[in-house]
Amino acid sequence: MISMDESPELPATGPQPGTDRDLLGFVSRAEALLQSKERMGALLEAVVAVAEDLSLDAVLERVVQSACRLVHAGYGALGVIGDDRALSHFITVGIDGELECEIGPLPTGHGVLGLLITDPRPLRLRDLREHPEANGFPARHPPMRSFLGVPIRVREVVFGILYLTEKDDGRDFTDEDEGLAVALAAAAGVAIENARLYDDARRRARWLEACMDVSGLMLSSARDYTSGGLDPIAGRALQESESALALIVAPSVTGPGYIVAGAAGERGKLFSGRSLVLDLPDLQDVLAGGEPVLFEDASVLFSGPDGGSGPLLAVALSTQGAHHGLLLLVRDHGSVRYARTDIEMGAVFGSHVALALELARVHRLREELLVFTDRDRIARDLHDLVIQRLFAAGLSVQSLTRFTKDELAFERIRLITGELDEAIRSLRDTIYSLKSSSGETELLSGRIRRVTRSSAKSMPFTPRLTITGPVDAVTPDKADNVVAVVSEGLSNAIRHSGADSISVSVAVIKGHVSVVITDNGSGFTEPDKRNGLANLEDRARMLDGECTITSQPDAGTSLEWSVPL
Repeated sequence: MISMDESPELPATGPQPGTDRDLLGFVSRAEALLQSKERMGALLEAVVAVAEDLSLDAVLERVVQSACRLVHAGYGALGVIGDDRALSHFITVGIDGELECEIGPLPTGHGVLGLLITDPRPLRLRDLREHPEANGFPARHPPMRSFLGVPIRVREVVFGILYLTEKDDGRDFTDEDEGLAVALAAAAGVAIENARLYDDARRRARWLEACMDVSGLMLSSARDYTSGGLDPIAGRALQESESALALIVAPSVTGPGYIVAGAAGERGKLFSGRSLVLDLPDLQDVLAGGEPVLFEDASVLFSGPDGGSGPLLAVALSTQGAHHGLLLLVRDHGSVRYARTDIEMGAVFGSHVALALELARVHRLREELLVFTDRDRIARDLHDLVIQRLFAAGLSVQSLTRFTKDELAFERIRLITGELDEAIRSLRDTIYSLKSSSGETELLSGRIRRVTRSSAKSMPFTPRLTITGPVDAVTPDKADNVVAVVSEGLSNAIRHSGADSISVSVAVIKGHVSVVITDNGSGFTEPDKRNGLANLEDRARMLDGECTITSQPDAGTSLEWSVPL
């Protein structure tokens, strides 16, 4: 029985130690879960942001920006590893352009940065400056202590390194930060691969469009690109390859060596029309139609500063055994090397240019053939119709002499037949000129007439000139000698013979070209070799020909010079 003065004991209502600990643990775990959820959401946002753009440069910059936000880093960078195992690109976040210029050149992969290239594993440091591989910072570089670096892999190949420094509030990067950075790097690898494929496809499409454009330009234009003036073609190659200088080097038409037939870029005008010596063994292989060659420094080919000292790409302008020279592309000093896409598509561009040049050459030859065919037809018509009718008319006029005894009539008939004979000779000269194989240089017949007229300027009479046979078909080497013989022979006759009549005959008959110069001057018994006659004999001897000089006192002189064709 309980007394009225006694009351039952009630449970304690104050906080108990065990319950508080449980409650605090629950709140802490809830906060950790909430923070983890927030960071996972941030990671997903970063992955989505990285994949939003297909441009490689934009993707690389987004990767760095997203990584800095994800792990709360003050500075971030992404170094792209080049073929030489050094950093070819270095994209930074957190350092403005003015400060970047004050710092100086970007890193190339030494110290701790290079350590991640040789050993591509995540690296987390409390103080970057205390690492044994640290090389220090250049002047004006902001201080950096906490450090986190993770590799970015594309198809199991290390594409680059993601560098993160200076976590907020001076804290160290945690295991969770490292895990998030590794996860983002994995997603970035996929995005970078997609961007590279897109960028590669886009660059190839642009190169192919350039190939079609230059081919259409060269084939549709009335301009003869085979003789030079390839600046527009070089300009298109400059644009698509993102170069600073583009040169199209073609074999010289005036002698050995190569000449710049097209140039583009700020320094292009300095090279236009210049001759280049291409004696490098690698370039000789390219000139023969070999694969493109990439040089690290353009100074191996260009002696002065005009050509630059950046990467140089040499591409052959060759197709189907036809070689038209080289396409030389040069970038500025410090620029990245030409990518494989540029090398491969540069070769395609070169083959298109070479094919267009070859088609243009064939088209020009076809047009010349049509012209020459038409000339042959005209020559046949002149020979078979006009000359025969003139000859018949001359015979008819001559037959009139039997119907008259008047001397005046005889004289008039002789004048008419003489004019007809002169017209026939002129027509034959015209026929031989029409049958000439080239109209680009002065014909031999024209050169002979010019030399004859020039020599007769100081004389009271004009030497009689006769040209027989296809004189204009004589090869250039022998044509030069024929002109020299006519000039020398006329000069001797004018200066030494005292003649009032000189005749010059140049003929191509039975495989020989001959020059006969006669005068009715004073003649001589023994020729004076100082008069240039020895030169004429030497020219005939060098060409396996003959030179005969016949002369008698007061009976004139005859020079006969003949060489086989």
